[in-house]
Amino acid sequence: MQTALLLLPDFALILLGTAIRRWMHLGDHFWNGVEKLVYFILFPALLVNAIVRTKLDLASAAPLLGTALATMAAGMALAWLPRYLVDRPPLVFASVFQCGYRFNSYIALAVAGMLYGSPGIATMGLVVGAAVPLANLVSVWALARHGEVGLGREVARNPLIWGTACGFLLNLAGFVPPPPLQAFLGRLADASIALGLIAVGAALRLGGQGAGNGLALWLVAVKLVALPVVAIALAGWAGLSGLNYQVAVLFAALPTASSAYILAMRMGGDGRSVAWLISATTLGSMLTLPGWAAWIGG
Repeated sequence: MQTALLLLPDFALILLGTAIRRWMHLGDHFWNGVEKLVYFILFPALLVNAIVRTKLDLASAAPLLGTALATMAAGMALAWLPRYLVDRPPLVFASVFQCGYRFNSYIALAVAGMLYGSPGIATMGLVVGAAVPLANLVSVWALARHGEVGLGREVARNPLIWGTACGFLLNLAGFVPPPPLQAFLGRLADASIALGLIAVGAALRLGGQGAGNGLALWLVAVKLVALPVVAIALAGWAGLSGLNYQVAVLFAALPTASSAYILAMRMGGDGRSVAWLISATTLGSMLTLPGWAAWIGG
């Protein structure tokens, strides 16, 4: 119950974003601008600010990253499992396949920060930075027959990867930001969580295809139930404990990334079904994430 109350402000911001989108009629151009601001400026500042200020345990980073990436690989396998059991065009299946393992970085960092403070953000930031390239590579591979996208350029220009790398290098170099720079990064970091979660809520769509669809329900179950169980098993096998264990499980329990919709649309895929899955996993995670956090002692 206490964990659910801790996460309530984050989920309230998501619902606020949905309400603002519905009743204020600000238009797609406004929301596209907010998403770009958060994605390219505010969240990288959050990552740099958290990682620079946190003492990183490099000895435990490898088992943590291995657990997170192995869990994501399990999501890929489970999402691909129905490929020959359901009657779906290849392009449609390739579009929704990514919803079984992609993760929402905004919610990841918000939840880690709310539960574990700056060390949680720094630890989750390392996982996100390592997992984003793999998620992008596999998603584009699945859609590669049906469109073209500059994969290498997209990965190289990903601001979450750069933010994580810069923070990590500055941390290793022992760099301590002067007070004015600390205050500047802190202000940007504070703004990133609220605006990022409001943007997540504004992007929710449940009017597309998915309800009553066996494949869609399977992918929701994989993302919110099966992967956390896999992560708990792998983390135990890898000997993770404390913050690393908790972050590994919470990473596995995250809802699908909104960028999955952008990729599906860009490559001519089934955007409506992807939008439904993103919305369903996001709303479902309002129940499952507090439960998993409580289970692991968040």
